[in-house]
Amino acid sequence: MRTYKYILVITLLMFSVSAMAQQDIRGSKDHDLISRYPGSVIKAVDVQEYDRYKIAIGPVTGYKKIGDWLEVEGKVTRIYYSLKSDRSVAEVFFNYQKAFKQNNFEILADGYFKDRNVGKTIGGRTWLGVYFDANKLPSDMKLLNMSSTASGSGFIAGKLTKGNAQAYVAVSITQFSKDIILYLIDVIEVASVEDDFIEVNAEIMKNKIEEEGKIALYGIFFDTNKADVKPESKPALNEIAKLLNENPSLDVYIVGHTDMTGSFDHNMSLSERRAKSVVDKLISDFGIDRSRLAGKGVGPLSPVATNINEDGRKLNRRVEIVGKL
Repeated sequence: MRTYKYILVITLLMFSVSAMAQQDIRGSKDHDLISRYPGSVIKAVDVQEYDRYKIAIGPVTGYKKIGDWLEVEGKVTRIYYSLKSDRSVAEVFFNYQKAFKQNNFEILADGYFKDRNVGKTIGGRTWLGVYFDANKLPSDMKLLNMSSTASGSGFIAGKLTKGNAQAYVAVSITQFSKDIILYLIDVIEVASVEDDFIEVNAEIMKNKIEEEGKIALYGIFFDTNKADVKPESKPALNEIAKLLNENPSLDVYIVGHTDMTGSFDHNMSLSERRAKSVVDKLISDFGIDRSRLAGKGVGPLSPVATNINEDGRKLNRRVEIVGKL
């Protein structure tokens, strides 16, 4: 993963926050790339060493639909803040907007909206609802569960480039109650899956299964802690289907693997649900006979690398095709 040495984005209201900082959740801190609005408290943090993220750059164009998106990938850090004060959503929004401009961000999308009942424009409540349908919030981030009649919401996303490194920052802001503002800072440090991961095709799969009985695939993608196969997995699924169609006597196990992050029971369940999702895709989208497939999960029980660092964990998160005897 690239190391980023960017100028810290400094907010403009410089009053003391030392008392508030003591209320941050244990072990949390601001991202090195962007600071909190003074007086805010960190309530939740979610970090994924590698994930995909969608930045909406256009307005709502239909029912629960935004037409223009920018898809990025890399290390995704989500920091959820609460601000209890008499400050307004507008003050927080325009503060970040000014900071983005002063720190040479390319602004991709921004908007502030005051009325909670409408807001299909960028930053409005309706718009944010569609945005977070695409970028699911962890359960402890209640950004859209507002109760305020005063309302107000905003959004700004920008891109920062330093040399060969790029990062994206998105700030989403809502009024929760009369004196509480909630906002989420998402930082995506751009990177790609390691180049040495094998780009498999049907012929490679066949040869590996004949020689070793199995092949590990890193081109099948899932959202964090989810089992639905993502659209980006289609090239790998195409090759699995090609393998099976060209070798009608070959039956296979689809085996899900995880790293050791999280509980054992959760990982065992997750790996099996993912394997069965791959099986269902091969049946529904490619017409493979169900009798030739079986989805199984072994969770973290068969690592191919260390789980101490992310490089090893990335290798352990995989789907394997195992030939049936």
